[in-house]
Amino acid sequence: MMIKLLSIFLLLNVAVIAQTKTNNNPFIIILGIAQDAGYPQAGCDKDCCKRVLNDASAKRMVSSLALVDPATHQWWLFDATPDITAQLQLFRNKTNGVYPTLPSGIFLTHAHIGHYTGLMYFGREAMNSRKLTVYAMPRMNDFLTQNGPWDQLFEINNLSMKRLKADSSISLSTGITVTAFVVPHRDEYSETVGFSIQYQQFKLIYIPDIDKWQKFGRDIDLLVKESSLALLDGTFFKDGELAGRAMNEIPHPFVEESILQFSTLPEADKKKIRFIHLNHTNPLLDKQSGAFAELKKKGFNVAEQGEKIVLR
Repeated sequence: MMIKLLSIFLLLNVAVIAQTKTNNNPFIIILGIAQDAGYPQAGCDKDCCKRVLNDASAKRMVSSLALVDPATHQWWLFDATPDITAQLQLFRNKTNGVYPTLPSGIFLTHAHIGHYTGLMYFGREAMNSRKLTVYAMPRMNDFLTQNGPWDQLFEINNLSMKRLKADSSISLSTGITVTAFVVPHRDEYSETVGFSIQYQQFKLIYIPDIDKWQKFGRDIDLLVKESSLALLDGTFFKDGELAGRAMNEIPHPFVEESILQFSTLPEADKKKIRFIHLNHTNPLLDKQSGAFAELKKKGFNVAEQGEKIVLR
């Protein structure tokens, strides 16, 4: 009897230790999955947005991630969006308010409105932060520090800049590294990057914006295979989605193209792919749509706002 009780005690102890280790692992919270203008989008009176106006729970914020390290009680924001006020509150709700309101740093992908304009809320008109670190590539750095109103944020020390170098890792804490890599996109004011977030053997790839996979200077299939999870540009589901607009002026890989691109991957690799940065016209925003069912049937998925992903 004593041996049996001892065995049970040891098993329970091992389970508690394993759970404690998992609870101390870094994790990601997806703070938004929509394209730069959010969902519903301003000025849209079509059925796709009417559905959200009648159901607030269907609203989706602009694509952004929070990277959290419980061991050091720090967290970092990926892209500062126009929805940052609500996203900071979402982060607080999802983490029970145990982390600082402001992140330890902000990583920016590029200079399109959904990815950096939230920086204005760190100014003295709002949160009045003190030397909050912004991680950005050289052109993005120059764009922010040499043009108003953004330059004021750095001049009065609301923000401080740390330049990123492509394919060079930044070490954050307890084994977490972040690496920026250049992707082809409409680079009017800055270069565009994706990010690799790595902790031990776990590797997350984040590419919210890219023109086309064929223009990418890397083998995207191999990148997916080497990753544990890939959050990839799913802006538009198919060509012709924007009535009256030339979609080649705003190129992205259509999800239909991505399905074809990744069709030869093993099922285990397809499951790693979750589409993010969805335009308000994208039927994948509606889980009851035929497009969503088709995507799931073919082994892929859509990122979920508020989702927690443990790096393990």
